[in-house]
Amino acid sequence: MVKLYNDGGRITAALSGDIDHHTAREMRQELDEAIAHSQPELLIIDMEKVGFMDSSGIGLILGRLRAVHANGGEIIIKNARPEIAAVIRISGLSGLLVEGNTNEKATN
Repeated sequence: MVKLYNDGGRITAALSGDIDHHTAREMRQELDEAIAHSQPELLIIDMEKVGFMDSSGIGLILGRLRAVHANGGEIIIKNARPEIAAVIRISGLSGLLVEGNTNEKATN
């Protein structure tokens, strides 16, 4: 499930539940629509309520990263549980993980 909060140049996408091949497609569609409509400077993916993520979640992140970068924006991931953060790090996307204040853009 995706809850979107759009404040103009920044979109926060609060994801919840499991991210696997069954759920990733719907999440991708919702995020892609929001990105296409708003062309955000910053997309924040909040994973606080994600319980499980497999490689489908990495595909979800990579595709949104490309879409946001195509418009000159950035993406960050916050509140990832340790096991989710480990999957993200293993995939080479550790530069997207942030802790603490997300009011400023992350520097990669």
